[in-house]
Amino acid sequence: MKVLITGFDPFGGEPINPALEAVKLVSDNVDGAEVVKQEIPTVFKKSIAKLEEALITHNPDVVICVGQAGGRFEITPERIAINVDDARIPDNEGNQPIDEPIVHDGPDAYFSKLPVKAIINTLQKGCIPSKISETAGTFVCNHLMYGLLHLIHTKYPHIRGGFIHIPYVTAQVIDKKGQPYISLDELVKGLELAIAACAENT
Repeated sequence: MKVLITGFDPFGGEPINPALEAVKLVSDNVDGAEVVKQEIPTVFKKSIAKLEEALITHNPDVVICVGQAGGRFEITPERIAINVDDARIPDNEGNQPIDEPIVHDGPDAYFSKLPVKAIINTLQKGCIPSKISETAGTFVCNHLMYGLLHLIHTKYPHIRGGFIHIPYVTAQVIDKKGQPYISLDELVKGLELAIAACAENT
């Protein structure tokens, strides 16, 4: 099995993105699954294009896209992506779509193709806080998740894919009093457990 795992570059004035930092440190082999890593730009449209390039290059069996969700306490696999871009802040190239569809003739929503409940169970057994999220937001994270699932439904039906949000990492909350965080080591462990869950559950 080959797993493609992606992480966004920093955005919103943050010096790092914990998604990318954690993805970089994930083992190249998890429970016998080959792991390929890809950085994704935090940019509407370009993020999906970059992801499809990686799909063509690596032909993975499973795709796990990872993004930062500051303010969350747990690692949160997303259940659903919705067909709308509605950006509170600009992306890294200044784009700020408001109430725009991601795919004009696409369905209103797609459900994750990852075994989200198995991921939750595996992380919790590994003492990593985790729960299912019912919203991926309306920024580039949701944009990429919807784009991935649309590609799966229309062009790459053999792939299973979805999205996982992660909290801030410790270094990000030095000046953010009261914000939840998880250590980078725990994030890496959590992502490796998620990969293992995907390898073991269809």
